[in-house]
Parts: sequence; C-alpha cells; structure tokens
Amino acid sequence: MSSPLLSTRELSRHYGSQKAVNRVSFAINKGEVLGFLGPNGAGKSTTMKMLSGNLAPSEGEITINGYDLLTQPKQAKAHIGYLPEQPPLYKELTVKEFLTFSAHINKIQSSKVKSAVDSVIERCGLTNVIKRLIANLSKGYQQRVGIAQAIIHNPAVVIMDEPTSGLDPIQIREIRHLIRDVANEHSVILSTHILPEVQMLCDRVQIINQGQLILSDTIAGLSQQMQSSSLLIELGSPPDHNELNSLTGITQVDVLANNQFRLHYQPEKNPTDMLISNAVTQQWQLKQLTPEQHSLEDVFMKIIQEEQAV
Repeated sequence: MSSPLLSTRELSRHYGSQKAVNRVSFAINKGEVLGFLGPNGAGKSTTMKMLSGNLAPSEGEITINGYDLLTQPKQAKAHIGYLPEQPPLYKELTVKEFLTFSAHINKIQSSKVKSAVDSVIERCGLTNVIKRLIANLSKGYQQRVGIAQAIIHNPAVVIMDEPTSGLDPIQIREIRHLIRDVANEHSVILSTHILPEVQMLCDRVQIINQGQLILSDTIAGLSQQMQSSSLLIELGSPPDHNELNSLTGITQVDVLANNQFRLHYQPEKNPTDMLISNAVTQQWQLKQLTPEQHSLEDVFMKIIQEEQAV
C-alpha cells in the first residue's frame, strides 16, 4: 500500500491554557477526498492553517508527501495547494496574468509555465474569461481561478476551506464537479459546514469538536448510521407502551400525541414483521407504520451531542 500523501501525528495548537486543537492524528491517501467537519469554534480553521503551513503547531508532526512540514518547510509546501475561504486573488490582473504569476511564484520552470497555465485554464473551465479582469468575474468564476492557482503546480495535496461559500446553486454544482475532477489526480481535504456537500464529494469524513477528533469514518460507514433505526407508528387501540417495549429488538419507546409512538430498535433486529403480526392478532388497529430515515445532519448532531454529554 502506498504511503499517505499527508499525515499528522498528535497535532496540537494551544493559546495559553486553551487547547484549540488537541492531539489530532490522521492520514489521507492519493485520490481521496477527506471531509473535515465540526461546529463553529471546534478547531477546523486552526487545523487547516497548520496543515497549509500558515500556522505553527504547538506540538506534533505534519508530513506532506514524505517531507516534514516543520523541519523541511520549503520542500513540504511545494506539495501543497491551498484555497482559503477567501481566494487569494489579485483582482486588478486578468485571469491569464494572475495564473502566469501563480506559476512563477510556485517555481514552475519558465519553459513549462505556458503549458501549466493552459492546463489549469482548461481544467477549471476558464477558457472564455482568460483576458478578463478578475475583479469583473462572478463569484463562481473567481472561485474557479482560486482553485486553478491551488493546483497549477500539480501538488500532492489540495486543501480547500469552504470552497462553495457564497455561491449560487448553479455555481455550487459546477465547483463540486471541478473538485471531484481535481481529486482524480490529487488528495483533497475539504473543510465545510455544508453536510450534503460531504455526501456528494467525500470518500471519508472526520468530525472535530472542542479541538479533538471524535469521528473518522467512510461515507459508507456514515450511510450505515443513516439507515432507519426507528419506526413511527399510530395505533387506534394501542397497548401499554411497556408491551411495545417488550418486542424483540426494541430499545426505546417514545410516546407521542394522538396514539403515536416512535419505536427505536437495534438495526440488525428490525421489529416490523413482529409488530404487524401482533397488531393483527391483538387488534391494535395499526393506522400508520413509517420507517424514519436519518439525515447526515441527524447523525452529525447525535455524535456532537453524545460527545458533549461525556
């Protein structure tokens, strides 16, 4: 198995006694999109700044494509592409002028600058605007230029902080397609608070809260948690809720209004068939039976709340 393109070990950042990031360790491999999630103040932006080399950690290690970011910063940063929430654009330049400048500051050989610029212009869908001033472009096109400058030197890892913030729905869709295309050749770390974006773009998800990683899972693993594990039922002649609670697999019964109940159950022990059978034989008058699908937001909030309750 190939080595990770980016890895961190016991990464921490302290401000006095406050631990903004506390002993965070993870790795990302080639071709992966890693979603980095967390509530405001959780330590996301601080972590992104440390990964991009814009903020020194108090403790820990960061390795980029085999180079230690702390002891070999020039070599490591050469393998990083970074798109902050506000793209670092010189708006008085045309698109082509700015990307040519970006190629030079990323130390691309002079003989290869034109091909590098032409390549990102095509990949990022900028062909029709290369002669326009960046200041006159829409927010969506400015974001494309931001992505272009982040990948022009063909880095191993591309770090994007809220890449679709402030865009309209059409622009968001276009930028998502572009990010997925970028991930075919690079590893991408995507910091976002837009949960549907994570489902559409990411292979793996990490959740940070109060400076600590509290979850690291694949999208497939999160999808498992999103599968139905509760039933909403309405009974015309309901039994005592303790009788419902005694059904095999039921872990909790919530008594709702109008003879409605929410039955929580172990995912591997779906009680639907038994419930229907008992409702018929004991004349409970089953009027409604609806499996409840959990959204990624539900799973996210549950994980955060469980962590805060500890």
